[in-house]
Amino acid sequence: MNTKFNTVIIGGGPSGMMCAGFAGSTRKKVLLLEKNFSLGEKLKLTGGGRCNITNAEFDLEIFLDNFLNSKKFLYSPFSKFGVQDTFDFFQNLNLPLVIEARKRAFPETQNAKDVVSALTKFMKQNNVTVKNNSEVRSISENNGRIESITLSSGEKIFAKNFVLATGGLAAPQTGSTGDGFNFLENLGHNITKPEPDIVPLKTSAKWVHNLSGLTWSFMKISFIQDDKVKLEKTGKILFTHFGVSGPLILNISNQVSTLLKNGEVMASIDLFPDTTLEDLDKKILKLFGNNQNNKLKNILPEMIFKNFSNEILNLPDVNLSERIVNSISKDERKNLVNKLKNLTFPITGTLGFFEAVNTSGGVDPKEINFNNMTSKKFPNLYILGDLIDIHKPSGGFALQLCWTMGAAAGKDIAKKQA
Repeated sequence: MNTKFNTVIIGGGPSGMMCAGFAGSTRKKVLLLEKNFSLGEKLKLTGGGRCNITNAEFDLEIFLDNFLNSKKFLYSPFSKFGVQDTFDFFQNLNLPLVIEARKRAFPETQNAKDVVSALTKFMKQNNVTVKNNSEVRSISENNGRIESITLSSGEKIFAKNFVLATGGLAAPQTGSTGDGFNFLENLGHNITKPEPDIVPLKTSAKWVHNLSGLTWSFMKISFIQDDKVKLEKTGKILFTHFGVSGPLILNISNQVSTLLKNGEVMASIDLFPDTTLEDLDKKILKLFGNNQNNKLKNILPEMIFKNFSNEILNLPDVNLSERIVNSISKDERKNLVNKLKNLTFPITGTLGFFEAVNTSGGVDPKEINFNNMTSKKFPNLYILGDLIDIHKPSGGFALQLCWTMGAAAGKDIAKKQA
């Protein structure tokens, strides 16, 4: 069975649905194919099920500063659809956004499923045909243009324009299994090996695991390799049963993963980053002076969380939990102070694609025409989202990139069809 469409979009995630809606605005035949039984499976999980739609940073320069070396590529698509456009877009679909801490924007309903419903409504308004449970098996090209795709059912679909929006490898349980990378590599694109991005870090240190669920709002964490500090950040850290997480950790996980490729990495935590070693020692001395006859485990929680205190005092090279304060030597006290400023543990890896928010790697941005999101090899092939090698921080930036790329591509298709 052969079918003819003007445009075929492969992938029913955020960028694919956005592109489909705009592409269908001229009432040309637009088909969106989704391998899952329903659309937006990964989108429904974002933001803990609330969907961090965008980041409410309306200054484009400041917004794009979050994309490191990719900033120069993004001016063109963002000139066609930016942060304010995202607010207006969802408002027009009766899904207003609210702004929370760190400028993160969520739907007012606090429900990611409502975002999928809004995008589905947008596509329906623009007469997009949606086929779920439809997996693409192969893509065929002829004379520098994509000619057709073949589904696993054997059906062949021809079109003037094709859009790859299959996602990367993050959260493969939602259907992101790297199909797009394989298609693009077979078509001759250069693909940087995909890696988990925006992902928690693992450690073998049991004391870290024992702190699972604890969040420390202000600490400095350094990553050390070959006795040199390679990376250093200050902020909130969440301890888990496998290692460390939270926005600070997620946003530097890509850099830590790169370090791990070159050898062992140690993390060092400073629990009092705004206090010098000398001043912290004075605080400990004062605490000791006021509690000479108490056990250290009963008084240190005046300075740090009790469960954190217990783990530190029971470390083999500290071992002061049951000691009376007046029995602790100067060297032992100094060692404790050093621990509070330099608490180390090994980083053994990341939690992998199943827990990753995004995928690093993919098509070299130099092979993309960002004016309309087309391949420089195939002018009728549009490439969106996680398929492009752009590091995207958490906090709404990744989804904004999906809205921007999808809209830029969809508007270009609509312009061609007009």
